[in-house]
Order: sequence, then structure tokens, then C-alpha cells
Amino acid sequence: MNETFRPRPQPGWRLTQTGGGRLVLTPDGVRFVVAGATTRRYANAQIDDYTGLPRHRFPWRAPLRLTVVARMGTPVRGTAGFGFWNAPISPIGKVLPVLPAAIWFFHASPPANMPLAYGVPGFGWKVATIDATTRQALHWAPVAPLVMLANRLPGIYERLWHRVQRALSVSEALIPPPDDTFRTFTLEWLTGGARFLIDGQVVHETNCAPRGRLGFVAWVDNQWLIATPRGEFGWGLLDVPGAQWMEIAQVRIEE
Repeated sequence: MNETFRPRPQPGWRLTQTGGGRLVLTPDGVRFVVAGATTRRYANAQIDDYTGLPRHRFPWRAPLRLTVVARMGTPVRGTAGFGFWNAPISPIGKVLPVLPAAIWFFHASPPANMPLAYGVPGFGWKVATIDATTRQALHWAPVAPLVMLANRLPGIYERLWHRVQRALSVSEALIPPPDDTFRTFTLEWLTGGARFLIDGQVVHETNCAPRGRLGFVAWVDNQWLIATPRGEFGWGLLDVPGAQWMEIAQVRIEE
């Protein structure tokens, strides 16, 4: 699949424009804009190729290479990114929640805090993998409350969370925030791991990767989420008094 959004998006995309979210065609591609959003209204500009499909029919699985040519305007208040996931839960629509699986370039702004990889901050621009749907991950589900309590004890979190992180196929690394220059973001999703590149330079390699079928998504919204190994949880929306945007000039997926 090779999409340039010119003169218009190819058939098959689901276009979402919610709250203050808009998708604007430009001479270079498509711009994801969130403007005038408030703490009382969820705003989202998104494209995906899975909405309406059962999860076992999501389009993509390893091995493949994703290439996205993108740039970013002002810093995003909320979340943004592009890559593959299983759409575990959504603020809109009637979708039954499931445990998450994803491999993507992902951003979350404070007060978001999701430190799933030990030693990596829970916000900022990252490359990330997770798969909580495997049998190995599900073995931890019955004791998850005890794990979160134990992680609050001195010295326990470091020793225990490394084991949980491996079971959940979690791997993350911070990357430089995108700016208003188009850059090439590449994700190589392999059967036994993953590799992430920016402008041809490797920024992260891992032997962790999701195993099932996932869908492509790219978005900008105004939400924040807190989910920490110590059992801290929260969710909310942020004011976006001006306009924030991400622009994508190309999406290419090669099996």
C-alpha cells in the first residue's frame, strides 16, 4: 500500500473528525488538526483502516515495513502518533475493550504518565511495542493488583517489573520530537522483534513485538492518560486554545 493523499485519500480509509478535530488536504498530503478543544469535549483527527472490522480481520501482521513521511507543528497537548494497534479501547464508538497490543511512534503530553518500560519516562515522543494479549502476559493477570501494590515497596519495582515487562513484550525508547521539517519514520515489524528508524538512522531495536493482527492508525487528539506499574490511573481532556497539527505526506506499507 502506498498512500500520498493527493489529490484525495484512497478508498478504504476511515476518516474521523470529532470535536475540534479536522482532516485538511494540503499540497503536501493531509493535515491532522485539533483546534479550540476543551476539557469538556474530546477532539480527534484520525485516519485508520480497521474501523468496522472484527479484530481477527484487522489488515496487518508481521513481517512488514511501515514508512511514514511526516512533520509536526506546535507541540501537541494530548496524544498523537502513527503505527499499528488493536484498538483496545476508544473514547468514541461502541467497541468492547480488550488488552492492548501496539507497535508505533507515539506521543503523550503531561499530565499523561504511562511508564511501561523501566527507566523510560511515561510521556514524550517514543517508539514503543506492547502485547498484553499473549498467554505469557495473561499469566500475570490474576496477580496484577498484587504486583501494583508490591511495586510501591522500596526495591521491589525494579526487580519485579523487568519480568512483567518481558511478559508484556514492552519495549520503549524516547526519540527527538518531530518538528516542522518532513522526516521519514520507518518501522520494521518482524516476527521476532522490531526496528525503528528516523531518516534511515536506527533509533531503537528490540526483540519484542506484537504477534497478532493489527490495524494502521494515525491521529492527533486532546486526551491524557495515567497508567503506572504502581497502580496509579487517571484520564481526562486538555484545553487546546489555539491549533495543533501533524501533517503526513506518505504512508507506505510493504509486506
